[in-house]
Amino acid sequence: MTERETRDAIDDVWDQWHRERPEISPEYLDVMAAVGRLNRLRRYIDQTLRGYFADYGLDSSEFDVLATLRRAGGVEGVSAGTLLRSAMVTSGAITNRVDKLTQKGLVERSTSVDDRRSVLVKLTPEGARLVDAILLGHIENEARFLAVLDDTERDQLNGLLRKLLVAQGDTHLG
Repeated sequence: MTERETRDAIDDVWDQWHRERPEISPEYLDVMAAVGRLNRLRRYIDQTLRGYFADYGLDSSEFDVLATLRRAGGVEGVSAGTLLRSAMVTSGAITNRVDKLTQKGLVERSTSVDDRRSVLVKLTPEGARLVDAILLGHIENEARFLAVLDDTERDQLNGLLRKLLVAQGDTHLG
């Protein structure tokens, strides 16, 4: 491969900063480049997921709630707090997502038998069918982003990303 074929847009950004601010150490520019690459990749992933979920009348955040409920298992549902920790958003955002999914007939709320003050959210049968119907396609969609990596590289990427998340304290959902 030529150098042109292995460079990305962030390499151009790096070069521009290095030309305009040569006193900034290359190590700092490398940090900026790594975060920039993560941000750009996140945008590409968001774009692709947005299109996939739109085909099913959902957005990514709604699928996140449905998938959280599906993988949590159990028929009683999960608390809004559990959804909140999983999604890393505000309680208002979770309420909004659950409201939209309730209107679509995909989730329902109930009161906990253990604590009448606690509200549980669970999938409706239609919601469970929808998650199961689109999950494999969603995973295949995500796999296309990593298809350029071999198994060893994918393991390395997972290890490095895990290390970054653990350093931020993102070690458990609940």
